[in-house]
Formats: sequence, structure tokens, C-alpha cells
Amino acid sequence: MAEGQGAAGRSGETAGSPQPSTSQLKRKGEDGEEFPVEKKPAPCREEGLPVGDIRKYFYHIKEKVSSDWKDLAFHLGFEQPDINNIDGRNRDDKSRCMDLLEEWLKRNGERATIEVLMEALSEANLQSVVDGLRKIFPELPFPAGAAGTESDVFQKSVKKYYELKLSHFKPLIWNDNFTLALGDIFTQLELIPTQNKHLKTSEKYNRSESMGGEQRKELKSLDDLFNPDVTGLSTAPRCILLEGEAGGGKTTFLSKEALDAVSQKTELGRRHDIVLLIRLREVREGETIEEMVWDQCVDETVDIEAQAIRAILKRNESRVLFLLDGYDELRPEARAAGQAIPKLLSGKMYPNSTIVITSRPSAGVQQYTRPDCHVHIMGFSPKHMVKYVRKYFVITERPQLAEEFVRQYFIVHDDLLDDDLSAGGHDDENEKVYLKHDELLTNLIQTPMFLVLVCLLWDEDQEMVSTGTMTGLYNNLVTYFVRKHCEREGVDMSTEGLPTEVAESLLQLGKLALEALLRNETLLDLTEVKREKVDWELLLKLGVVSLEVSASKLHPRKQLNFSHKTMQEFLAGRYVAHALSNQDIVKLLQLTSISKALELSNLLQFTCGCDSRAAQAVMEELSKLSSREFSHLQPEQFVLPNMFERSHVPVARDMKKSCDTYERFAALCLTILSERKEPEVLQGISQTLPIVMLDSSINSREATVTALKYYIQNLHSANLPDRLILTIYGGTDSRNTVQYLQQCFTTSLPGLKLDLKLASVRFDSPDETARLVSVLKNVPCLRALVLFYADLTPSSLQPLVQGFSHMSLLEDLYLSWNFDLGDAGMEVLQVGLSSVPHLAVLRLREVCMTAVGLSSLAPYMRHLVGLRELDISLNKVGDTGLKSLTAILPALTAMQVLILSIIGISPTGMRTLVPALCQLTRLIKLDISYNPIGDPGLECLAAILHHLTAMKVLVLQLTVISDRGISSLIKALPHLVQLQVLDVRGNIIGDSGIVSLVQTLCQPSSLDMEQNPPGDKSLTTAPHCNNTLQELHIGNNSGVTGAGLGRVAQLISALPALTWLDMSGDEDTPAHLPDTAAMALAEALPRLPALKWLDLKYISMEPAGFQAVVQAAEEHSTLERLGYSERLFPEGADTTASCLGLSD
Repeated sequence: MAEGQGAAGRSGETAGSPQPSTSQLKRKGEDGEEFPVEKKPAPCREEGLPVGDIRKYFYHIKEKVSSDWKDLAFHLGFEQPDINNIDGRNRDDKSRCMDLLEEWLKRNGERATIEVLMEALSEANLQSVVDGLRKIFPELPFPAGAAGTESDVFQKSVKKYYELKLSHFKPLIWNDNFTLALGDIFTQLELIPTQNKHLKTSEKYNRSESMGGEQRKELKSLDDLFNPDVTGLSTAPRCILLEGEAGGGKTTFLSKEALDAVSQKTELGRRHDIVLLIRLREVREGETIEEMVWDQCVDETVDIEAQAIRAILKRNESRVLFLLDGYDELRPEARAAGQAIPKLLSGKMYPNSTIVITSRPSAGVQQYTRPDCHVHIMGFSPKHMVKYVRKYFVITERPQLAEEFVRQYFIVHDDLLDDDLSAGGHDDENEKVYLKHDELLTNLIQTPMFLVLVCLLWDEDQEMVSTGTMTGLYNNLVTYFVRKHCEREGVDMSTEGLPTEVAESLLQLGKLALEALLRNETLLDLTEVKREKVDWELLLKLGVVSLEVSASKLHPRKQLNFSHKTMQEFLAGRYVAHALSNQDIVKLLQLTSISKALELSNLLQFTCGCDSRAAQAVMEELSKLSSREFSHLQPEQFVLPNMFERSHVPVARDMKKSCDTYERFAALCLTILSERKEPEVLQGISQTLPIVMLDSSINSREATVTALKYYIQNLHSANLPDRLILTIYGGTDSRNTVQYLQQCFTTSLPGLKLDLKLASVRFDSPDETARLVSVLKNVPCLRALVLFYADLTPSSLQPLVQGFSHMSLLEDLYLSWNFDLGDAGMEVLQVGLSSVPHLAVLRLREVCMTAVGLSSLAPYMRHLVGLRELDISLNKVGDTGLKSLTAILPALTAMQVLILSIIGISPTGMRTLVPALCQLTRLIKLDISYNPIGDPGLECLAAILHHLTAMKVLVLQLTVISDRGISSLIKALPHLVQLQVLDVRGNIIGDSGIVSLVQTLCQPSSLDMEQNPPGDKSLTTAPHCNNTLQELHIGNNSGVTGAGLGRVAQLISALPALTWLDMSGDEDTPAHLPDTAAMALAEALPRLPALKWLDLKYISMEPAGFQAVVQAAEEHSTLERLGYSERLFPEGADTTASCLGLSD
């Protein structure tokens, strides 16, 4: 293009025609074939603001355009040499953008108008900059065709619609006087780690790695999710998943977010111009996104069509926020692959938009998307609960009841003077509020919906509140509805039960509620209700349902709406409990699998709570399902809580899924027990759960906490589980924890195999550990004791060690991350080891032990002949301390796992260690990472690997090894026939060493050859493959170049069992992967059918190669994460793939 033929020099072009950015010069047709898109310069207008006035817009433009200035340059008609010239003569992107604008103005003079500039911005996919200009300079014109006007009208109509519909709501459909503004809703949020996607990844060791797992973080608001220091994300999240239990306030919270966003009160609102709240329960099969928006977000008086909405959304895609409410209420047919919502979630539609979606847990959102942020809605904080209660009773004009309620369930410290308090004053801002933990009801009232119900019943009769179960609460609530109805109608209510007419109507409603639940619907079509001859008018008068016209304009109908989905589930459960006397539970509930049981968990809870026989029938069926689906699980597969560390050896995907499902199923069974604490249900639990577990905080609101207490208190020798796994965590006071344990283990339970895991529970006082020991005397078969982050000191450890005499069958002892133990703590510990001769696992990770401590401890370990696992990592023991350990290692012939990471081993230390390792022929994992053993150290180790043929995991990360050392390992690899994990990350290995290593690994092991002999026609995999290796970590080796990684890419398809492959470049000198190598990698990915993680950090690629790899990763059926460095993204590359996990 000749100079001067830019945006201001082409008046013949059609105004408003969409133009591609440089990142869009190639598109794919329907058949997948790429075709070029012709470059079109931006059109010009002859009219516009004078030249002198246009500069006032430049500052805002350069501030907002920044790194996208090249796209703008293209659409202003600049050629590549001109762009390169501007690039080279400026220090940063903002300076380059300002230079571009001045150059454009200089070239085009009076033809350089704001209209032309805004059109170029829009065509460069920078519509948000244009919108920002219009907000600052409202006098700016709209382009021809009034597209901007239509967009503006659309946005204003959505805002007005939300302000009209969402500003206030009535949480109680039977109480018109109790109206709340959304501003009165306060909800606690908690960020849940989503694997490593919430971490700023670094190859350097830090304390968070030593913790072995991520801690949850409380959020002030969703705004925190745009703070990298909170999330660890280097870019703003595209998809945010909000999960919460029934009644937790998800719908109300999302309504508030919508209202705040359109008013730009939040970061979500400031980042997005178009905010679309879609109730997923209204979505039907086949509906498009645009139809949903037209249907639910725009007032029917606004004249706009779905096609126009599509154009607006596409034009402003990066500024569109979808708020999707209630994925668990989306109809099954609308969840199917190819439907609009799954396509939106997966990024196949509007990939540059932002999504916030709510759901009950485990509803299946992750089937279509991997959320960048996973947030748990925790309900009200104690302070917000008190504020809510006071507001309710002010409205009902009985404020004294509020204070009685607060005194019953809360501890309030107020800085007001006593006189002010007696006068009824409250300083809400300065109050410190704590929830009492000795009442079962406090487990419920943290949930907003349940707090409303409790207030309602407290207002009526305080005795109606103290039921202790959700079923009891809802039963009393229905009784309240009926009592109030009878009072209004002037009818006496029998003390024997509900009036016959009411009872029959509620059962009929329960039948319809159940049928709707099984269809995954929460609304009842009034036509269907009338067809069933249900007295719906009576039900309206009672207040259990309300009559409303559907929010959908596409599917207008009258329908009955329950006050909350939990009310629907309660009424359905009530009906099921009644119907089970003459119907089969499997047919009635379609209860054919564990997954179905989990889907209907609330319904089952209410069913069991309503009737003893129903509870027995449910537990009998759950027992059958458990026997059928969980018979392959063993207690050892639940040894460690996932929050602390990974398994030592890779765990099969199906096994991990089974364990996760079993844990959820166990929680469901305990929830049922919490509703009906009866011997028959307890017996059902014993038959259903061979392994009983609780993973919670004692101060949590989970009913399972109290249910487990009842379960343990009623255990006897005839109904002991195979294993009881009790995990308590989360900063709880040790006094509360020990008190709970005292209440559970009131009598001796010989034969009970207990794994007790206490994490972040403080035991810095000898008195507290002494109390713990007194409890554990009642569990003489204690199998595992875990005290992570317990603030143990030598003095507080003393009573515990003395108590070992009552724990003679102890197998696992974990004392990791007790930083105050030190060498003195090891001297205390050594005395007690003789009392636990069956000890099989000893973990002392990061306890501030030195060579002195290990030297004193090691001799007392010699008799632990059954020790299978020893972890002393992150302690400064050095070669001297290691020498004392090697003196006793040969006696520990049962050793399978030896973790010696970051303890200061040198080549000299390796020469001392290796002879002892020769004796450990059962060793399956050896971790000597982060020790400078160098090539001499590895050569020593390699020389004896032929003795360690059971080895499955070998970790040599950051051990200063080069090609020389790796060559010795390569020679020994044929002996490691069971090797599943090899980690040589962060060393100084070069291309030759890495390629030779991978070539050797790609050869079939002798084990593979035995299982798949040559000529065996039944082979399902190629005979030249290694089907044993599951994880290969070769990244961050400073000597590896793009050429070496390219050769690796050509080889790895011979490792079909890989689940994790790290072939990252070096952080300081990133490798460049040419297109041919990138294409080879993309072609190899489908041949790695089990791959879950692929790390390609610190590697640069050309756009074509990068897109090929990303597309292959996105299409891969099992790949969850493709790690890549944000700073190395090719210019113009699409970075919206859901599998991308970014690092700095």
C-alpha cells in the first residue's frame, strides 16, 4: 500500500464494514480449510472535527490501546515498514501508540477525523476504547447505520430492566412486608484452588511447595479475582464457577452482581459494557444465546431482534459478561453437547467474553469448561447474620425477639457503652460477632435461606426452631403455613395433624414436585397442575408456592414456583416417604447408580428425615449400590488427604474418580444419619460404608460433623468399619478439636482402625497434647496420626511421645511442618520410637532438624524393620547427618519410599548413601531433588540401579547434572523395568543428553516385552512403545535448545501411557520451537491418549505452530492443562483456549 492511502485517503470504502485485525488474517471455513482474508483499509469520512480538536482524544486512546497499537496501525492504513519504524524509535507501547496517532494526523491533515479514528478502532476489535471515549466525550457522533446507537439502546434497556426487576426482592413469598434491597445481602466467598491454575508457577523452590497443597482463601468480593496476588493468574479469568449448597444464596448473589455490574460499581462492571443475566432453568433445547438474551434480558417494549443482538455481542465480545444462574437447573436436553450453553462454556461461542456461572456442587459444569477460578459461596458471616436477623425483626416490629435470637446463637462484643446497649443501640461496624458452636442449629443458619426460615419460626414459636434437622425445620415451616392459613380462614387446626384437605393437596404437590425434580425442573406448569386436579389455589393460600408468569418471552406460561428449590425437594421427599409403603424405591426415584443418588442427595435426605421405614429402604438400596460400585476400593487408597500432597506413584484416573465419588457418597450417608439418628439407620450405614470418613472443620456447618459423632458413639465390636478416616483442618482451636474427639470416643473401642489427621490445629501447649493422648487411649488400634502445621514444640511433643505406649499398633506418624521442633524435638521423639514397633511411615518434612538432630534420632530407628516410608526433606542435615542415616538404612529392608529432597547432599554424601541404597531392593520411590549431587553423584547412583529393579519413581530435579551424568543414567535405565515417573527438570543437560534419554525411554521395557511378545497379534499398542512410563519431566534444562525439543516432539508418541509431560525451555534463555517441530508435537498429542498435563513454558513458537499445538491440546479428550508463558505468546495468537494455564 502506498503512503497516503491510509484511513483518511479512501473515501470510496463502505462505512461500517467489519475489518480483520492482524490476528484474524486467517479464518477457517465450515469444512476446516483455512482461507486468507483480504486486508481492507479503514474508510474515511469527509466531515469531522477540526484537526486542532482531535488531539484531545489521543491521550485516552494511547492509554487504553497500549500493546494493541499495531492492530490500530494496520486499520489506519500503515504498511509494515512504517510500523517497524514506529516500533523501533519508541521505548514502550504507549509511546508507540501516541507516535502512531501523531504520524497519522500528520499524513492526513483535515481528513484525519475522530469518526475515521473511531471506526478504525472498532475494526481493530478495540470497541471498548470507542465506548470509553463516548463516556468521556458524550458529544461524539455515532457511525453511519446507527450501529452504535442500537448498541447503546440495548445496553441502556438491559440496565433499566435489571434496575426494575432486581433492585428488591421478597425472600418469603407469604410475607409481602418483608422486602430486602439487594444491597442488604452479604455473602462470604472462598476461593478454591483449581490444581495449579491458580498459582504463579515457578521452577524455584518456595514455602508453598513445601506445604504440598493449596490453602483456600477468603474473598472480599469477586473483584479479588482480578487481582493476580490473590488468584496467581497472569490474565483476567474468562470463566468463574460459583458453587454453593442449596439455599446458600447463589441466585440472589448473582442478581446483586448483575445490578452492581450494570451500575459499574464493581470491577466486573468496569471491565464489561454488556451484562447479561440468564436463568438457566428457563433455557430450552435448541435456543441460541441471542434468543436467551432477547428472552430474559430485554424488556418486551424494546424493539430489537435476536440477529441484532448477535451483531452487538460479536462487535463488543471482549466487553460482554454472561452471568449464568443455576447450571444444576439446566434441562438435560439443553446440556447436551452442541447446545448453546455447552458451546458458550467451552469457548466455541463468544470465546473472548467473560462467564460467571453458579451451580450446586458436582452438577457437571467441568464437563464443558475448566474454570479459571472456582469459588465457594459460604453463606453469611456471623456479623452479617446478626444484621439480617435484626432487620427482619424490625420489619415485623418485634425487635426484642432479635436480641433474644442473637443471645441464643451468637457471642457479640460491642464497643458501645452499657447505657447505649440497654437503650437498644447497636454499633454494627464495631461489633465483633462469633457464632456459638454448641448448638446444632448453628450448622444451618449460616445459609441465608435457612436463616430466613429460622427467623420466621422464632417469630412464631421458639420451640419450633429447636429441631436439629433440616427435615424438622421444614416440617415445622409447613405446619406454620397451615396454622396461619387456618387462622385467616377462621378454621380450627387439629392438634392431631394437618387438615385432611391440606394433607392431600400437599401430597399431590409432592408427587408433581418429584416428577419435576426427575426432569431437572423447578417450576410446575399450571396447565399440568390443573390436569392432575390439584387444589392449586389452596396451595397458593398456604404460601408453599407462588403463581407467576414465566420470565421467558419465548415460552410464556403460568407456573407454580416454589419458595426455594429446597422446598420442592422437601415436599417431594415427603411424598416419597409416604409412597414407599406400596412402591419400589428404585422405580420411584430412578435410583440406579451412585451418581444418581448423589444427584438426588437433598431429596434422599428429606425422604429419610420424614420416615424411619423410608430411611431404612433408602439405606438398603444405597448399600446395594455401594457393594456394586465400590467393591474394588481399599482403605490404603484413602491414606492421604488430597490437600497435602500427591500420591507417591501415579494413580489411575478411574481409581482417583472412584475415590472422589466414594468420599461424596460417604458424606451423603452421614447426612442421612444426621436427619435420623436411629439404630436401624446406623446399621444401614455400617453395611453401606466399609470405610467411613470425615474431611472437615469441627467449626463447619456440615451436618456430617454431628452425624459422625453419633456414629462413633454407637460403635461396638460387631459393626466396626474396615477403617475410620477422620480429617480435621482449618485453623481450629485445639480445645474445640479435642473436645469434639472426647465426645466421640467416650468409651474404649478396641479393634477400631483409626486414621486421625489434624492439620493446622494448634498443639503448642503440653496440656493440649496431654488431653489428645487421653482421648486416643480409647482407640488402642490407632493406625495413623497426622499433625501437620500443629505448632508442636519439644515440650508439647513430650506428652504425645509418652502416650505412644498406648498406641503400640501405630503405623503412620506424620509430624511435618512443625517448625519449632528442631533438634530438641528429635531428642524427645527418639525416646518414644521403641513404643511403636510397627511404624511403617515416618514423615519429618521441614521440622528444622539439623545433622545433630538426625544423628541423635537415627540410632533409635534401627529397630523399625517394617518402615516403608521415610521423609526428612527440607531439613539442613547435610552430608554429616546423612552419614548417620546411612548407618541404619541397610537394616530397613522394607523401605519403599525415601524422600531426601533439599537436605544438602553433595557428591561426597552420595558416595556414602549409595552403598546403603543397594540393600533397599524394595524401593519404589527415591527423591533426591534440590541437592547439588552433580554428575559424580548421579554416576554413583546409576552404578547401583541394577539392584533397585522395583523402582517406579526417580526424582532428580535441580541436582546439577549434565550430559555426562545423564549418560550414566541412560545406561542403567534398562534395569528399571517398572519405572513410571522420571524427573530431571532444572538441570544443565543439553540436546544430546535429553534426546538420548528420551530415545532410551521410548524403547519397550523388558516388562512390556513379556506382556507383549513380538509377533503377538493381540497387541493393542505398537511393540516398539514403552507402555510403563507415565510422567516425564525434562523441562528447564539450560542446555536444551529448540532443536533438541523438536527431536523430542518426534519421539514422544512412543510413550502412549504418559499422563504428564514437561518439556519446558529454560527460563533465562527460552528455546524456540520452529513450525515443523511444533507441528510434530501437535501430531503426537492424539497418540498420547492418557495425557493430562503438558508443560511448554519458556518456549517460543511461530503463530501457526502455536495454534496447531493449542488446537490439538483443546481437542484432546483427556488433556486438562497446557502450561505456557504469557510473555512468549506469538503476536496475534488466540489465547482463549480453556486448557491454557499461564505463567509469567
